[in-house]
Amino acid sequence: MLNIYDAESMEKYSSAVTLSDMEIFIFPELMFSLVLANIMSPSIWKWKEDPWFSKMDTLKGYRKILRVKQYIMDNYDFNLDLDTWGLTNKDVEMNRFKKFIDDDTLSKSNALFGYEGDKYYFDMDIRRHFGLEKYDSEVIPYWKTETPEAMENFYRRPGYRKGAGECVSFSTLYFAALFVMAEVPTDKMYMIATPLHSQNFVEINDGLLTNNRRLVTKNMWFNGTVLSYKAKRALVNEHITFISNSKGYIHRVYDKTTLPRESYETFRAELQDFLSTDVNYEILANFLREYNNRQCCFQFETERFGKTLYIPAEDVFRYEHSSPYQVGTNTQTKLLDSIEEDEYYSNPVEGRVSLKTMQQFFQNNHIHIKELKEQPDIITDQLSNICRKATEIVPDLLEFCKTDPMLPSYEGKDYQAQEEDLTLSGLTDRQQIIAYLRTLKDTSEATSLAFMAYREIVGDYWYPFLKAALERNPVSIEMFIGQSLAEAYESINAFDEDSIYSENRLAQPDEVANFHTGDGLEKAILLWNLAKNKHPDTKVDLALQGGTARLTVGETHYDFTANKIVSLPENMSEMLKVLGIA
Repeated sequence: MLNIYDAESMEKYSSAVTLSDMEIFIFPELMFSLVLANIMSPSIWKWKEDPWFSKMDTLKGYRKILRVKQYIMDNYDFNLDLDTWGLTNKDVEMNRFKKFIDDDTLSKSNALFGYEGDKYYFDMDIRRHFGLEKYDSEVIPYWKTETPEAMENFYRRPGYRKGAGECVSFSTLYFAALFVMAEVPTDKMYMIATPLHSQNFVEINDGLLTNNRRLVTKNMWFNGTVLSYKAKRALVNEHITFISNSKGYIHRVYDKTTLPRESYETFRAELQDFLSTDVNYEILANFLREYNNRQCCFQFETERFGKTLYIPAEDVFRYEHSSPYQVGTNTQTKLLDSIEEDEYYSNPVEGRVSLKTMQQFFQNNHIHIKELKEQPDIITDQLSNICRKATEIVPDLLEFCKTDPMLPSYEGKDYQAQEEDLTLSGLTDRQQIIAYLRTLKDTSEATSLAFMAYREIVGDYWYPFLKAALERNPVSIEMFIGQSLAEAYESINAFDEDSIYSENRLAQPDEVANFHTGDGLEKAILLWNLAKNKHPDTKVDLALQGGTARLTVGETHYDFTANKIVSLPENMSEMLKVLGIA
């Protein structure tokens, strides 16, 4: 539980407010704590009022999930803009986390601290990919995981027309939304974090991945399209850092795990099955769609006007781009028929295997992936007498048909069971869930952190909230860098007066600055962040009385109209000094 006099406790609880990618890497328990906060939030429950979900009760499980997916696709964009939450410095963050993890382990495991990943990411120049090449190599972004409230308010920012968020935001949003809207049990979903990405695995049908805004089914995983290739990159190329759900978590770096072995082994088996497929003609066609460098070994043939005609495989796959028909499906004949006759050859193209021959082979042979791995000649023999590259094709085909995820090992882990049951099974009402979680707040750290992420700032929670507000909100400082405090006060006071958070929950300064709206109390805390930066040696005090939030900087008062009804701790300014925050 929170202990404001313990530096490590304050670091963890303040991280539950800012929720940057690096903080979640260091404190993996924050991942499910944010999910609980999202489930408590009224934002997702409001979706039930949307006509799009009016017939949810009539739909089966997977159809409900598709409804949620389409709503997210229609209402949110993916955003990884460096300017949204600002920048920090490697040394600053490493100094924060040195009590929790050593520099070498951190640099090998986290993308922001020097992680180069496998050859794929090393070759692509990761800093250039994310737009960091224009900054000093020590500069790293604050990629903060947005709450549902922050995500849905992106429309307030210039250039945005709807909500937005980054990958961890979508992962936790999907998790909560599938529980609230599609009634998927929390222990049937697993959040998968890699150094560069976050996605969810859902145990339904043959398995399902959420990937940013989209869903990936097993069929989609193996369809060979560009979208699927992009969705596959993280699990194919990266070590999985941690797995988390309502049962607990397992982290690659830490010895402690709270996820029971049985749950982990079930997840592992389900994921591995999702990531592998047997080989048939459709899979071969999908393989050639993704591994287009192998198309040169194949040709199609078709009958036209009583003659057999031939065409290189790459020509047919090129026609797919502008056609509703696809190779490897029951529409393949229509695709071939749509190609003009002058594209075809009257004789077989030398050195190429006919895909009609391969189609007939697979009609008579069902090839298990394990069988192909042990006996590659099953397919090589069908190719080698014609294509000189036949021996190179099967290893690529095996790689396409089976991904071995680089999962954390359970061996040697110290299992420590979670304090309480967080599956929320049997709870279907928001207020019922909040009431239940309140009973666990003093006994379950994950729940205690959830209320911190929920932004219900009461009692001692004020101190980690203000630590985050006054130490990790660079956007608001940059926004008013050319203004005096008095000028900034006038600008902030002109913002809209609505808080993005309902009830008496509070926004951070950069949320107020980014969305140009906030309650008077939130605006006062934003001005406090500026005062700390512009006048670090000047005494600052905050008071809330009679609908007015008053920030006093030195001898000057700055008043804001406040509607939030909260209680500030007594002697807060003095306590902040003791804690090294003010």
